This record gives sequence, structure tokens and C-alpha cells, in this order.
Amino acid sequence: MSDSESQKRISYGTGKSADAISEEFKSVATRVSVVSILGNSALSIFKFLAGIFAHSGAMISDAVHSASDVVSSIIVIIGVRISGREPDKDHPYGHERFECVAALLLSMILAIVGFEIGISAVNTIRNSGTEEIKVPETLALVAAIVSIVAKEAMFWYTIAAAKRIRSTALKAEAWHHRSDALSSIGALIGIAGARMGVPVLEPIASLVICLFIFKVAFDIFKNAIDQMVDHRCDDEIEEALRDCALAQEGVLGVDMLNTRMFGARVYVDIEIRVDGELKLVDAHEIAERVHDAVEKRFPEVKHVMVHVNPA
Repeated sequence: MSDSESQKRISYGTGKSADAISEEFKSVATRVSVVSILGNSALSIFKFLAGIFAHSGAMISDAVHSASDVVSSIIVIIGVRISGREPDKDHPYGHERFECVAALLLSMILAIVGFEIGISAVNTIRNSGTEEIKVPETLALVAAIVSIVAKEAMFWYTIAAAKRIRSTALKAEAWHHRSDALSSIGALIGIAGARMGVPVLEPIASLVICLFIFKVAFDIFKNAIDQMVDHRCDDEIEEALRDCALAQEGVLGVDMLNTRMFGARVYVDIEIRVDGELKLVDAHEIAERVHDAVEKRFPEVKHVMVHVNPA
């Protein structure tokens, strides 16, 4: 079986062709990203205005975080459109790693946003002894609560779509939403504390928001790097792959199993042991059974290379 024929056999367990899967991938990712853009645009404007009129620095910082989500959604749309392209002469293994590039850009944007929020919070805390910190008004509390509910809803909506189409960039965008929800919780605590007579709690809340953002940025960055440098699958997945091969009739053992991540997909190289007295055509049929069984049981596998060793 040629590489191109093998790639056409890949499916999500629904009997769909590779072309149909690619179109579904781009369609779902684009729709989710457009929803994110519209939602984050409205939310960031609302929070920014609430921060200004309610005299809340934490809410303004939170609004900037939401605005960065708009940029990230645009990057995701571009990334998934490129990664969903069919293999061509210059990219015979496909374009999936462009999703990793999109995820890396998202992590950098998050890190920059977190740094700016952190610097602003540190300066406010440092000047609190000489400059009066304004107590935020009730509108800031309302904006924080609205943001928490909206961003948590966007997280679950996006993460469900990311799991459905196995998209690294979309998963990164989902966690970007979750980081925004967490930052809004920090803003809520800080604003409430400031209104109860401890104004310095609000810039401290902004500082906590900064740390949350850095943590999410690091996790997204590490995951994208792992997928770009052919990081192997987890032990549990490799053991399941080995068991799947051994379960096929005619397989006497597995001599070697290597896996590598290619974007959100997996490449598998496996050497199986069969009866050395078999005819070539019979040994080939056993290899075909292993190949087909792995692709059917593990939809995240993009390609399987099976090598036959005589026992």
C-alpha cells in the first residue's frame, strides 16, 4: 500500500474520507474561531468601558486579556486553514505542523499580555504609598461576573470542538479562554477586596492574573514544541498499540515500536515477527491486518509503517 493510499484510508471511525475529514476540520475550527472573535470583541469592549467608568485597573487589565483572544482567534483560523491542506509535492507529509506554529504564536501573545499586566500591577503596588488607589465601583463587579460566565462557556464550547477534530491550535485557544475566566476571578476578588476597604488588593489581583497567564502560555508552548520535535506518544498509548498488533492473527511478536507526534497526528513505525516459512503474500496480508487494525482503533494515527521480520 502506497503512502498516498494509506493516508486516504485514515478516518475518525466514521467511514469518512480524508477529504471530508479535512473539510470538517476547517469548517468546525473556523466556525468556533469566528464565534470566539465576536464574543471576545463584545466582551473586551464591555470590560474596558466598565474598567474606565468604574475606576478599576484590574478590569482594564482583564479587558486587554480578552482583546488578545481576538488576535489569537485570527491566528487559529489562519493556522487551521493551512494545516488542513492536502499533502503536496513540497509537503508530502501534510501541513499539520502549521497548527503548532499557530499555538506557539498564541503562547507568545499570552506571555506578552501577561508581562504587560504584571508590570502595570507592580508599578501600582509600588506607588500605593504615594498615590491614592481609587476604589472600583459596583459596575466593575458586574463586569467580572459576566466575564467569568461568558469565558467559561466559551472554554467548554471550544474544548469540545478541539477534541472532536483533534486540533492543537483550537485546544490552545480553549485554554486561552479558561485563562481569561481565571483572570476574571482574580479581578473579582481584587475588586471586592478593594470595595471592602483594602484598595491594594486590586493591583495584587492583576499580579495574580499575570501569573495565571504565564502558566497557560508555558503549557501551550511546551505542548506545541513537543509536537514539532517528533515527541513520542505516552507509554499507555504505545502499550495499547503493541497490544493491538499482537492481537492480530499471525503476529508472533513485536520487535520494535516507534511513535512520533506530527502536529496533532501520530506516525507509527512497527516491526512484527511472523512465521519465517510463510509465503511473501501471506506475510504481507498479516502486515495489512496490523496496519488496518491500528488505523481503525486509533483515529489519531495518520500513518502506519509495518515491517515484517521472520521468526
